[in-house]
Amino acid sequence: MTAAVRNTLLAAEKVEKRFGGVVAVDGIDLAIAENEFFALLGPSGCGKTTLLRMIAGFETPTAGRLTLDGRDITTVPPNRRPVNLMFQSYALFPHMSVEANVAYGLEAEGRPRDEIRRRVGEVLELTVLGELAKRRPHELSGGQRQRVALARALVKKPRLLLLDEPLSALDRRLREQMQLELKRMRSDVGITFVVVTHDQEEALVMADRIAVLDRGRIAQLGSPRDLYDRPENRFTARFLGQMNFLEGSLGPDGLAVDGLGLVRGVRPAGANGAAGIGCAAFRPERVEIGDGGTEVGNGFQGTVEAIAYHGNSQSLIVRLDGAAGTRIAVSRSSTAADARPVASGEAVRLTVPPEHVRLLAGGPDTSAAASAEADAH
Repeated sequence: MTAAVRNTLLAAEKVEKRFGGVVAVDGIDLAIAENEFFALLGPSGCGKTTLLRMIAGFETPTAGRLTLDGRDITTVPPNRRPVNLMFQSYALFPHMSVEANVAYGLEAEGRPRDEIRRRVGEVLELTVLGELAKRRPHELSGGQRQRVALARALVKKPRLLLLDEPLSALDRRLREQMQLELKRMRSDVGITFVVVTHDQEEALVMADRIAVLDRGRIAQLGSPRDLYDRPENRFTARFLGQMNFLEGSLGPDGLAVDGLGLVRGVRPAGANGAAGIGCAAFRPERVEIGDGGTEVGNGFQGTVEAIAYHGNSQSLIVRLDGAAGTRIAVSRSSTAADARPVASGEAVRLTVPPEHVRLLAGGPDTSAAASAEADAH
């Protein structure tokens, strides 16, 4: 059954999509709340775009059903759904002005001229495009064209707005700006947004909740903080941000790692009795340099192999003593780096507080999909 969500707008119940013998979406249950900013996140081929296209009505589920406001829309045509899809390419009409592009959908519906003028004016003000209303797409920057495409979608006042990799064509600085703009606009207009992205940072910044997809299934669903700080499996831990992994054997007191001893941490809910092959996963920014001691954290000795300067932060690669070939990443703020400078080749002691270590059951995923995903990150 779909997980309970207050004020559910969209629900997917055991939704499946097959293309011949290929399962693109594999029995997904999902509930999205009204006025929520929801992200479908995952690598290429995980099923996120196929799921979005089924919500939009461009694909029909092989099994299961979709409901919107409690109404079954599984087989309802796209033009009969109160849903709008903003494509990755923007697909603006080059011969039309900004305001004509935005008005096109309302004109196609046969709306009165006064209503069109009023609604277009309102959405151009919302998207800060009023002064550009008479320009053509070729006279606009990438970010401005992106806002025109968004305005064209918003002007129809859909119950649900779907965004397919909406910021992928923008440079980094503009992407960061538009992430915050999209979040602000969603709050202003009170429309539910569902965004498909492979960009983990984009999902973390914009979304209220994220569903991480892996080979057609939801690997984990939760708030950005839950997924980042408390991953429940290797896939989520590896895909969402940079993560260190120490391999070993799970026991009642922690993870036994050859050459390092016992690593203590927190297990996912319901996994307290897990034993066997597993790993300790922890973020580079949770690693402290100093003499904290094992009484306050997991202590390791190592040698700094590489240092990279990033302006406001510093990253290190440290080779651990006693564990052949094991290297971990350390991320430090500039303040921490100034307070305790280190040099390449220096012996250091590292401490990782147990509350920031996740003990996950199972061995490494050696599938082709996991390998390709790992290479991408």
